[in-house]
Amino acid sequence: MCDCLGNSSMGDSMFELFLGMKYLKAKRKQRFISVITIISVLGVMVGVMALVVVLSVMNGFRADLMSKILGVNSHLLVLSLTGPFKDYPKVKERVEEVEGVVAATPFIYTQVMVNSQGNVSGAVLRGVDPESAEDVVSFKTMIKDGSIASLKGSTDGFPPVIVGAELAKQLGAYPGSVITVISPEGRLTPLGRAPNTRKFKVRGTFDSGMYEYDASMIYISLREAQDFLALGDRVTGLEVRVKDVDKSDLISKRVQEFLGYPYWTKDWKVMNRSLFAALRLEKFTMFVILAMIVLVGALNIISTLVMVVMEKTRDVAILRAMGASARSIMTIFMFQGLLVGIVGTLAGLASGLGLCHLLAKYRFIDLPADVYYISTLPVQVEAADVWFVAGAAVVISFIATLYPSWYASRLNPVESLRYE
Repeated sequence: MCDCLGNSSMGDSMFELFLGMKYLKAKRKQRFISVITIISVLGVMVGVMALVVVLSVMNGFRADLMSKILGVNSHLLVLSLTGPFKDYPKVKERVEEVEGVVAATPFIYTQVMVNSQGNVSGAVLRGVDPESAEDVVSFKTMIKDGSIASLKGSTDGFPPVIVGAELAKQLGAYPGSVITVISPEGRLTPLGRAPNTRKFKVRGTFDSGMYEYDASMIYISLREAQDFLALGDRVTGLEVRVKDVDKSDLISKRVQEFLGYPYWTKDWKVMNRSLFAALRLEKFTMFVILAMIVLVGALNIISTLVMVVMEKTRDVAILRAMGASARSIMTIFMFQGLLVGIVGTLAGLASGLGLCHLLAKYRFIDLPADVYYISTLPVQVEAADVWFVAGAAVVISFIATLYPSWYASRLNPVESLRYE
């Protein structure tokens, strides 16, 4: 008995699906309905395609921006509430014991003034350890005409320095040029605090792809920075590299709990919170805006089904007279509308993913690098976004079928056949 019921239910479903597909094929007199159906499919397709492409581009932009930020900065910082601290070798060893930490290196960070041939600019001076800095920050991909190891020793009696490419242009300083670095903190003299100045020789430039960094940052060796700033054996803090960048906040808390007072930590997510929050908001806004295109396609589905119901009133009455239930009538038209939505969604996914592949492979859209930090349109397709877009399009299409299908199921067969 159960098998019979199951077969009967399956047969009803196939019958409803068959009629739903048959009604999509209009006769000669109803070609206009087919045109509206095609417009409905195109509306859903264009909306899904636009969503897939735009969300993939925004994912690519976020990934590219994150790689540039993390190319200059470490994954997390270890600082002290008391300011610069001395026992950084012991702290470094303890930090590297924490699970998830790959490497750590000391650094010094301060604001300075830079002068070259009468050109003056503010800059951020960063003292790094040439021995261990490469284990934490990817200098190899940034530094041009030199390396982080070139910060060791001196050049013609001048300590070496690596300058940002944009800052070098502003100062007119290139490899081999001598620049003057002025520390506003200065040194104590009998007459008070006087600015401290020292000449450095440019050994190389770096290009991170981020204008803010390239136009304001210079690197010197850790020992030279300690001597120049009269810090003794103290450092500003430690830069730390972790295994999983996405879990940097959890590892940051773990490191802070392990070190205890007076040390505290902050990861790259905290340091760039406002930027990535703006990107997330922009991505959500674009999704809502472009989802309106899918909604337009869904409205076309409603108009298509309403016209089909009006044209098939006699057929619905005959089906009801033959014993078809109101639920079966409703299912027929729901299948019809859902098929339109599914076909449009699949076509949109295929065209959207195809366009993303072309953008990623040929990079035929150029962008001004000084404005957007990138020269071509980045694309990164994420499976979660694709599934979400597809699910949203199908759900919107399904909702659009409810009212016309319900209206068809409520038709009175007696009234429909009275004047036939």
